[in-house]
Amino acid sequence: MTRFRPAPLAFALGLALLAAGCGDRPAPVATDGIAAVQGSGERSAYEGRRARIEGVVTVLMADGAFVQSLQADADAATAEGLFVMPAEGQPALEVGQHVAAEGLVAESGDGATLTTLADARLEVFGTVPLPEPQALTAPPADWEAFEGMRLRVEAPLTVTGNDALLRFGEVDLAFDGRLYTPTEIAAPGEAAIAQRADNRRRLLVLDDARTAENPGSIAWLSAPLSTDAPLRAGSTLIGVQGVLDQRWGAYRLQADAVVGEVRQAPRPGTPVVEGAIRIAGMNLLNLFNGDGQGGGFPTERGAKDYDGYARQLAKHVTVITALDPAIIAAQELENDGFGQESAVQELADALNAAQPGARWTPVASEGRPGTDQITVGLLYRADRAEAVGAPALAIEGPFEYGSRPVLAQSFRIGDSPVFTVASVHFKSKGGCEDAQGADRDQDDGQGCYNAKRVESAEAMHAWLATDPTGSGSDRVVAIGDYNAYAMEDPIRVLRERGWVDAPMATEDGHTPHSFVFDGQAGRLDHAMLSPSMAAMLRGAAKWPVNSDESIGFAYDGALGRDEASPWRSSDHDPLLLGFDAASAR
Repeated sequence: MTRFRPAPLAFALGLALLAAGCGDRPAPVATDGIAAVQGSGERSAYEGRRARIEGVVTVLMADGAFVQSLQADADAATAEGLFVMPAEGQPALEVGQHVAAEGLVAESGDGATLTTLADARLEVFGTVPLPEPQALTAPPADWEAFEGMRLRVEAPLTVTGNDALLRFGEVDLAFDGRLYTPTEIAAPGEAAIAQRADNRRRLLVLDDARTAENPGSIAWLSAPLSTDAPLRAGSTLIGVQGVLDQRWGAYRLQADAVVGEVRQAPRPGTPVVEGAIRIAGMNLLNLFNGDGQGGGFPTERGAKDYDGYARQLAKHVTVITALDPAIIAAQELENDGFGQESAVQELADALNAAQPGARWTPVASEGRPGTDQITVGLLYRADRAEAVGAPALAIEGPFEYGSRPVLAQSFRIGDSPVFTVASVHFKSKGGCEDAQGADRDQDDGQGCYNAKRVESAEAMHAWLATDPTGSGSDRVVAIGDYNAYAMEDPIRVLRERGWVDAPMATEDGHTPHSFVFDGQAGRLDHAMLSPSMAAMLRGAAKWPVNSDESIGFAYDGALGRDEASPWRSSDHDPLLLGFDAASAR
């Protein structure tokens, strides 16, 4: 998740106003040093009062500097560092300066509790050596005890999220392996809440001590990102060093040295699954083609101009060509019909141009599939698969608004049994400010609109049970973006109704995921199989070309503009399933 950062001036101004609101300045409080101001709790006991501290400048920030005590006290529970925001007109600070600072004690950090000496008056005494960084081999029981101090993490840290890497020069790291969304691996409620707390304990953000957006280089990396060194999630950093900061919702190290060693997670090859029936599920990340004639940009979603759209389309074609499915269940297509100038038809045309002999054909429903700007889609290779009967569209109940209508079509491949593929896209976890009643976030780990997604699961199950395509077959694949993780209620409800959540194989044997949000991995994308279809399954895999990649490799990213590579073609990973076409009828 990309974090919003207030401008440094606005951040400083907020604290200055806090200081001004205190009226006349009282006499300085006599203290025992930085550790006394910090105290052993989240908030300083001196908050709202003036204090005087002394120490050495360790890291400069745009709106101040961190200062650490020259000598540590005997209490390990009290941090020896403090953030100092100089008053206007004070001398410029430099790393290594021995300073005294007198100012107003406040807690800042955009909702965090970064103990700060604001509106500070400074005295500079000269330069002194920096204190040696405190060594860590595991996450501490209480990060607060190290706030503002120089640290060096000697344990390997796993890259667990890199969305803000190129925008803010920061990366989410974790002790003991990557982090998973709590409800991917724990039941909603107490178990998920406990997992969330453990994730926070293990998380450490590595930052570049800058507040400027889109830095030209990443200060703590010895070499820039590249196709050979993409710093995918799952990579490992060893020898991370900096000053412990607390702002923008997390503890973070403001780096004061280049990372000692970077072990790059390899980019994975195309997954191989057995079976003559190959079905892909893909979220296309708002594939909007303007007016279908090269104009009409920017659109409501998707690319800002035609060139961006062309790069986006080329990436999707690369992914699909490599996966080589006969049928695609797509999500986040522009909802602009099925004509020659529609987004889904342009995708089919581009695939046909890239695959000589292929006859990609969109499944066209009657009328516009819902009122949303985006819709689901189905495409199939008519040279491999035969569409059986007419398509069906679920448009009632939760599919009138919120969840996108489910599109279903039956097929036969060779002499296989008839089977039905349904493309699914349930209501997202976004827009919580508009949620009402049971759709509000219940703080059980499932986010807002969980009730809508449960209703959608029940409605889809009931609708598919009616055989809406008239196929006469109970073999069904309902594949797509459910916006629900593996342990959440919508997926649980479907499993209880007899559906099988197709197990996804992974190259590294770890818990599979298709999406990374806020530095946590999980599966929002599922292939739910009816029991008879599950009996035909020969293999299922997801191809992590997207979720683990920096957005810099996207079609509109700084590193993704010159090649039609599969990397970061979307924010969701594609799924690929293989079924036995010769199963008993």
